[in-house]
Amino acid sequence: MIVYFSGTGNSAYVAKRLQRELQDEGFDLFSSIRHRKKDALYAKQPWVIVAPTYAWRIPRVVHEWLKEVELTGSRELYFVMTCGGSIGNAGAYLERLCKEKGWSYQGCMQIVMPENYIALYDAPKKQEALTIIHNAEKQIAEAAEYIRTHRRIPKPEISVRDFVNSAWINPLFYPLIVHADKFYATDACISCGKCEQVCPLGNIQLKQGVPDWGKSCTHCMACICSCPKEAIEYGNSSKGKVRYLCSHVVSKEE
Repeated sequence: MIVYFSGTGNSAYVAKRLQRELQDEGFDLFSSIRHRKKDALYAKQPWVIVAPTYAWRIPRVVHEWLKEVELTGSRELYFVMTCGGSIGNAGAYLERLCKEKGWSYQGCMQIVMPENYIALYDAPKKQEALTIIHNAEKQIAEAAEYIRTHRRIPKPEISVRDFVNSAWINPLFYPLIVHADKFYATDACISCGKCEQVCPLGNIQLKQGVPDWGKSCTHCMACICSCPKEAIEYGNSSKGKVRYLCSHVVSKEE
């Protein structure tokens, strides 16, 4: 079963490509995470967890879900992580989690996709994004072949920088960076409620027609990138930046 979490669509795209390649079922974690559901799941074929990379590790919301959920049937777990540049040493933490849960860790594949974290970086324009996605197809096919043949994905070489990013930067990223305080809606907001609908943590509510952010946020960028009027900003960091949704980029290409 292909289990995936996605904010702006990169991981959803990869998950659906793997579904096609492997002729397997897909399970979107959005509802489970939003409603804090930890119902046991069953899969005859290997489990494939597809998720974005947040500060060189799997998102904490996905990690916490995996720690609490019961995955029955197959004991094999593959991880496929999308990123704008590198997943760092994320695999080491996933292997440790699998050992704790009694799962057979089968490795982690890095898939480079367009950058979407516009709170800090720039997202690519459409043509550049398409090129990156097209280049990712080889990596997706390679991941599918490992899973199809039940072979373990080889461990990548880990640099000192990879180790530091995952071990030291990631723990600082959440308390120092991951807050919703800087999100706000401009006068361009039309009160459509899209931001409220796409938030995986249910952290946004419309109050008198204006979105209001609570204290729970994972910085998935779903709200700011899904706004049809680009009426959401993240302080001054997002002003003038391209909003990225994978579905908008590939909609006329599939």
